[in-house]
Amino acid sequence: MYGYISGTIKEINSSYVIIDNHGIGYQIYVPNPYSYMLEKEYTIYTYANVREDEYTLYGFKTKEEKELFLKLISVKGLGPKMALPMLATGNISLLEEAIEGENVNYLKKFPKIGDKVARQVILDLKGKLSVINTGIFKKEDHSEELVSALTSLGYKTVDINKVIKKIDTSKELDSQIKEALKLLLK
Repeated sequence: MYGYISGTIKEINSSYVIIDNHGIGYQIYVPNPYSYMLEKEYTIYTYANVREDEYTLYGFKTKEEKELFLKLISVKGLGPKMALPMLATGNISLLEEAIEGENVNYLKKFPKIGDKVARQVILDLKGKLSVINTGIFKKEDHSEELVSALTSLGYKTVDINKVIKKIDTSKELDSQIKEALKLLLK
């Protein structure tokens, strides 16, 4: 329905923002409304949740957050209102690492997420999040090729994500691979 909405933030509430786009104010539920500033221009990537009794827009600062949100709401028993607070920290790599590392206790810290739902999230999403760019990788470096090379060598995405943060991305790809392998073997 709506891919994104660009405009000026006119109102910040505890669970949503109102963004003005050419004279129309869109109420968009976002993970952390206080990360926005009044009267500033933003592009918010949106998801429209249409039900019989409501039409709700959910919004995200990045495409990666939106993609993770869509994966989360595909989990049985996890709706948009439960998934949204999971993205409130703004650090989606921690959430992905918790899912890949089967960290039930981390997932249970979120509102309305109990043991059963946390285990369902892990069951449904483990191994499916490596497609999402977590923000750790920069487009201008060789990190995608580095991840691909390490994955083809049999290393797990969780281990690669931990190591890739420590690698000097200004080096040539072969140097990055060598450095990553040293770190992975420790």
